Amino acid sequence: MLVDSHAHLEMDEFDGDREAVIQRARESGVECVITVGLNLEDSRRAVELAEKHDMIYASVGVHPHDVTSIDETTYDLLRKLSGSTRVVAYGEIGLDFFRNLSPKDLQIRRFGEQLELAAELALPVIIHDREAHRETMEMLKGQKRGRGGVVHCFSGDYDMAARCLDMGLYISIPGTITYKKSDVLRDVVRKLPLDRLLVETDCPFLSPEPKRGKRNEPAYVTYTAHRIAQVKGLPAEEVEGTTSRNARDLFGIKIDPS
Repeated sequence: MLVDSHAHLEMDEFDGDREAVIQRARESGVECVITVGLNLEDSRRAVELAEKHDMIYASVGVHPHDVTSIDETTYDLLRKLSGSTRVVAYGEIGLDFFRNLSPKDLQIRRFGEQLELAAELALPVIIHDREAHRETMEMLKGQKRGRGGVVHCFSGDYDMAARCLDMGLYISIPGTITYKKSDVLRDVVRKLPLDRLLVETDCPFLSPEPKRGKRNEPAYVTYTAHRIAQVKGLPAEEVEGTTSRNARDLFGIKIDPS
């Protein structure tokens, strides 16, 4: 069984066939999916979806692209949303200096505020970091540990990954590990211990080979797990089992064996 530790099933891209997507995930051996909020309204949709499906859990927060939307009511409303028993994390939050859809100084300030809020709520954090490795590490180093967290869609090198592990964070591997040019990511995966890795789709984005160019979905997380197994020279079943256990431990998810 597999856990897709980072998806966006609440997004419009799934409005036409969301139930079929969820069913395909079940049939592919996915036992649960974390659907991750990008802003206040998106977080509401994520929680509503999780409350309708026993295999889906939610995370709430404001993505760096959307931090200009934060006002004096946002954090109180996110606190209320986090009271749902289906909310298992805070995020995705962080820095994105690649697209820079929000001013850098505002991204940094809101990232710090949301790290503090996650610690207050005793929720693990889901970290977004794109072209902001140094600043992200500085922010994380200076914050309370709280419940730990995960750097999603990891794009750094091994030294950065090792520093994340030293801070008690997990590293989440997306479908990009299947891409021909992802040698650095494969090197990171080869060197890291399996018990610190998660797998994710980040769907509807980043479809793995051989689905590249199509909309991604949770069923495709198997391609990522199997490529990790090849890179590390391990049975696919071991990668599936360990990464799923890691996700359940981080997010506090208990699966009923019945």
